[in-house]
Formats: sequence, structure tokens, C-alpha cells
Amino acid sequence: MTLSIDVKNASGAKVGSVDLPSEIFDAQTNIPLIHQVVTAQLAAARQGTQKSKNRGEVSGGGKKPFKQKGTGRARQGSSRSPNQIGGGTAHAVRPRKYFQRTPKKMIAAALRGVLSDRARNSRIHVLDSVSNAPSTKSAIAAVRQFSDRKNLLVVVARTEDVAWRSLRNADDMHLLVPDQLNAYDVLKSDDIVFSEAAIKAFLNGPAKGKSATAVARESEVSA
Repeated sequence: MTLSIDVKNASGAKVGSVDLPSEIFDAQTNIPLIHQVVTAQLAAARQGTQKSKNRGEVSGGGKKPFKQKGTGRARQGSSRSPNQIGGGTAHAVRPRKYFQRTPKKMIAAALRGVLSDRARNSRIHVLDSVSNAPSTKSAIAAVRQFSDRKNLLVVVARTEDVAWRSLRNADDMHLLVPDQLNAYDVLKSDDIVFSEAAIKAFLNGPAKGKSATAVARESEVSA
């Protein structure tokens, strides 16, 4: 079974249609799998650079704060012990990596599941072109014709430099290219708007073999 959705222009008129294959947009939604993949993705995004000093790393000589006997206080051996002001931290946190190994097949299955959920609820849309000239106002109007919900995910091709310039400052829209599409960003968004070039690039998959070449946007080249 193939799902067909309309392709609209900036004015809202239908200019064509796109067939969405059922193996991608009508797959089973496995919630535990999606949870595992999203958790791993968020964990990998953590810097893990936090660090506290233990008693051997704080500044100071660590002299005995007061004599052993005669004060009535509990004996203390160092001014840098964790129970002293200015002392080190007991069980101090150390830099670590939060990366979790996630197989590529699990990542792909999670993405199929969330895309299928959005497709079944009619929250995937296709726009023939976001904007013909750099204009944030017109680009937002073209994308917003599909939904007035808060969070929108806009997927455009790498070669659509005008779309990037027009929408990169829109607060309520998140821009991605087809090969960056992931389960977390799809879940976080209420609706997904593909450009026609982006949906074709996504369905065709990444280029493979010796003919595969990297493609950069004009702004990336000029930078």
C-alpha cells in the first residue's frame, strides 16, 4: 500500500503529488524501541565535561586544623577533608562519556516508526519550493499554510540555499536536511514539511559507490 499526498505551492494550490512507500511511512510504531533510540541520542549529546576536585586536588597544604586532644571537638587530620570548609568533594564527579552504542538498524526502525505515526495522523506535508527569493516572511507564510501548531520541522535539500537563508532565523521552525532526519526531531515536532526536492532525496536514500560526492550549500562554500 502506498500513501499519496499532495504537493502544494506557496499559494496553497495543488501542483502535483508524491507517493510515500508503506515500508517507510506505514510501518509499525515500536514505542520501547523509539524510547531507547531517543534516550541514546540525547545521552550522546551530553558533553560529559563536568568535574569536581577531591581532597587531593583542592588548593592548600592540608594542615591539621587543630590539635588532636583537649578541644572537645572531633579529631580532624586535614583542612582539605570533605567535611571542612574549602575542602574537597567526596566521591567527586569526573569527566565521562555518555555514549550508548545503538545499531544502525534500530535507528532506522525508530525513524520509520515515528514517520509512520505522523503520516497516519496526516502531519506530513510537501511544499514544491519554500521560497524563490530570500524572504523570511514569505517562507514562513508558505510553510505555515499546512499547520498553525507550535513546532514545525522543515526538511529541505542541501542545495536549497534560499530556503536556508529564509528560515534559519524562524524560532518555531527547525531546519534539517534529509540525511539528518532523526526520531527525536520528528517526535519533538507537531508537523513535518518537506520540500519536494527533500522528500525525493530522502526516498532515494544516500548516494553510494564511487559516484557519491559531497554537496555543500552556497553559504557553506563562501564561508
